[in-house]
Amino acid sequence: MWDIQSIPLADAKLITLPAFTDERGVFVKTFHDTTLKHAGIDFVLRESYFSLSKKDVIRGMHFQTPPHHHAKIVYCPQGAILDVIVDLRKDSPTYGQSYAHELSAENHKAYYIPEGFAHGFKSLTDNAITYYLVSSEYSQPNDTGIRYDSIGFDWGIDKPVISQRDLSFPAMKDFHSPF
Repeated sequence: MWDIQSIPLADAKLITLPAFTDERGVFVKTFHDTTLKHAGIDFVLRESYFSLSKKDVIRGMHFQTPPHHHAKIVYCPQGAILDVIVDLRKDSPTYGQSYAHELSAENHKAYYIPEGFAHGFKSLTDNAITYYLVSSEYSQPNDTGIRYDSIGFDWGIDKPVISQRDLSFPAMKDFHSPF
């Protein structure tokens, strides 16, 4: 059964995906248009991809700017991640606030992340897969982010594995939101 909960950030949701276990293993339903629409999530899938990360990798905080901004549904079908989102919408009552939750193969949790949010995660296990359903296609000129360590969130790690690209993003205080 689907369980879709509001979280402290406006319009974002934490979803428990329905999972069915038997002697063969596990079956998890990751998308159901009618159920999402009943929960107020009008999501059009345009692209899908995944990342595979080693333990202590931080990826983020990523988003695409208008007119190629997008909503995402993110889940972790293998391993575990600490998934973090930040509201970048200037007129939102939760602008600049972050929220984190563990997504894992064990808990079958997913995020619905609305347009105008930055997204990132820390891998809690080796070989953690993060799977993305995205409402727009990739646009290189609109692909950007903010620095992971500038959002007022304690990642709980002193020496993360992080890309030079992610380290080059501006700090939240220097970011001028287009959302």
